[in-house]
Amino acid sequence: MVVSQHLSADVPLFSDSTLYRSIVGALQYLTITCLDIAHAVNSVSQFLHAPTEDHFLVIERIFCYVKGNLHFGLTFRPFATPGALVAYSDANWAGCFNTRRSTSGYSIYLSDNLVSWSAKKQPTVSRSNCESEYHALAHTAVELLWLMHLLRDLQVPIPQRPLPYAITKVLFFFSSAHFLTSGPSMLN
Repeated sequence: MVVSQHLSADVPLFSDSTLYRSIVGALQYLTITCLDIAHAVNSVSQFLHAPTEDHFLVIERIFCYVKGNLHFGLTFRPFATPGALVAYSDANWAGCFNTRRSTSGYSIYLSDNLVSWSAKKQPTVSRSNCESEYHALAHTAVELLWLMHLLRDLQVPIPQRPLPYAITKVLFFFSSAHFLTSGPSMLN
């Protein structure tokens, strides 16, 4: 999928919507190990109720990409002692042109192994980039806590506290500002 391409429902409908849904379902299954196609598959899956010819062309591009990258995949490397949990989060503010909702995502690594990831639309419309980034970091923190509890239950020692990284600098200023104690109660 071309990064600047925006899918819409304003073009002629695809003739076989059952075939379209079946192919998108197969692609969704493939995203379990091919994270690099997750965003494109998510985009075409938003039009399952009324797919168009343009949407099917995007599916064909996804298949061409997958065919050219069959040698890529997730790998897990053994480690003598587990390293830190490291998390990265990001969000795009008002990225969906139809609903103006933001998309947030995170990836969490244990040592060099990717153990958890997510990319999805936020349930509400954010009023600013900072708010959408704050929501993304909150979802990342929830997943980090769950993974810490899981690793503790599995008796996997974690040598240090998790390291969350936000891609934007806005949150670093926001989290270190002294005005938070007198600000809105939801941030205290």
